[in-house]
Amino acid sequence: MIWSIIAGLVVGAVATKIMGADSNWILNIILGMAGSFVGRFLFGLIGFNAVSGLAGFIVSVIGACICISVARKIN
Repeated sequence: MIWSIIAGLVVGAVATKIMGADSNWILNIILGMAGSFVGRFLFGLIGFNAVSGLAGFIVSVIGACICISVARKIN
C-alpha cells in the first residue's frame, strides 16, 4: 500500500510536469494511481503488458497524462 502511494505520487508529479498542470501532492497521488490503472488497461487492450519496471512507469505516466487531458476536456 505504501509503495502504491509513493509510486502514484511520482507518476502523478511527472505527468503534471509533462502536461503543465498545477496540482498538490494529494491530487498527484490520486492522479498517479488512476493513471496507472488507465494506462495498463489501455495498453493491455492492444496486447502490451507492462506490469513493472521502466515500461510500467512509462505506461502509468501516459495513463496519467490521458487522465489530465480528459479532466481538461470535462472542465
